Order: sequence, then structure tokens, then C-alpha cells
Amino acid sequence: MKKYTKYKFILLATLALNVILVATHEGEFWPFSIFPMFSQAGNPWSRGVLERIENKNDSTIWDNKTISEIEHRVVSLDSIGVDAIDYANFVSKTENWNQKRIIALRDLLNIAEYPNAQWMATRVKGYLTEDDSVVVEAVPLFLFTPDTTYKNPNIFSN
Repeated sequence: MKKYTKYKFILLATLALNVILVATHEGEFWPFSIFPMFSQAGNPWSRGVLERIENKNDSTIWDNKTISEIEHRVVSLDSIGVDAIDYANFVSKTENWNQKRIIALRDLLNIAEYPNAQWMATRVKGYLTEDDSVVVEAVPLFLFTPDTTYKNPNIFSN
């Protein structure tokens, strides 16, 4: 019977450690968590998307749109040599868009290397409504042409 005492102690110590860790981490401790990757589920989120624009004179160009309305215009950032994570973080997390940041975004996108391109920097936001439905909307921020940057007049006053 003595030879099992050591194993009982190890088992009880492991269980006690688990109880302490789960209790101090609001029920979530990684090895025993059911869905650790969903710990932020239900919170609003924001990402950056780059759109290819064909007609900058479109009267609805600055309107918020659904993701399905813009999905055919989304530019693959890999195809233009831009790191998707850097771009997404820049567009989704920047709140104060001063001239220096707008120029930095133009430089990140290498606008000068694409003389015929017209690209729209868009922030895509998602959130839950009161009736538990998901809303995903694309908010245009800037239209980049080879020589000019246009700001969304609905967001930026000057």
C-alpha cells in the first residue's frame, strides 16, 4: 500500500494546482480551457482592408457598405508587397489621422509604384446588436490616387 502513496500525492498535488490556477484565472486556464481562442467572442472588432477603386466619381464611394458589397474589390496585400498585419494594425488602430500618419500609410502601400491604381483604405468593423445578430460594415477612410489623397468627408471635416 505504501508504494501508491507517492502517486496519490502527485495526483492530489496536480489537482490542487489545477483548482488554484482555474480559480485565479476566472475559470480559464489554458490546458484545461474548452475554447481559449474564443475568449474575446462577442466583443467589437476592427480590421483594415484595401479596395481597388475603378470610378472615384461614384456618388456612393464614401458610404458605409457591407462586406459583400466590397469583397470583389479587395486587394491582396501580398500581391503588392505589403505585410497584411502591419497594414491591418495601422488602419484599425489609428484614431488620430494627422498628415504624418496619412503619408506613412501612403508610403506603406508604395502608391508611387502603381501609377494607375486608385486604392481605398477601409476599416471593417464588426459587432453584435441587441438581438444577437452580427453586423459587419466597411467604412471608407482614404482614397489614394497616384498624386492625391482624398479623405472621407463624412469622417474628416477638413
